[in-house]
Amino acid sequence: MQALRGQQQIQTGLYTEAQRQRRDSSPWTLVQGILAPLQFLVFLVSLGLVLNTLLTGAGAGAANASVLLKTLLLYTIMVTGSLWEKDVFGKYLFAPAFFWEDVVSFAVIALHTAYVVCLFGGYLTETRLLLLALIAYAAYVTNAAQFLLKLRAARLQQAGART
Repeated sequence: MQALRGQQQIQTGLYTEAQRQRRDSSPWTLVQGILAPLQFLVFLVSLGLVLNTLLTGAGAGAANASVLLKTLLLYTIMVTGSLWEKDVFGKYLFAPAFFWEDVVSFAVIALHTAYVVCLFGGYLTETRLLLLALIAYAAYVTNAAQFLLKLRAARLQQAGART
């Protein structure tokens, strides 16, 4: 059982009924629904640019700009995601239902931030900088997979509740 705002509710899956209602009424749900695929699209374009630069040596400016855009979207989705988590679960981060996703998100943010620091600080060669971007992107893909699995679990839970 999980205590929630003074009431006892049975946690039967990812969300209690009250959490599901708060999720569905939160404006941040729509924001996340827009930002997540947008970030993934930027990631795909950026990945292509980064790989092209690593393979050909050309286009470093475009590759770096794309990683910066991806990082800006990452920061935006993290802030709005924490607002969503507060609306739904009553805490900004590390709600039990999304604990590991939040942990990995911080690793993703740390890697992207390291990229930005190294880019503007001139701490790495262009090749090493782009390899750091690829490491950050690998962590991002892992984190995105975590969230997709949670989304699937929530849909299955909702479908099961209807039957």
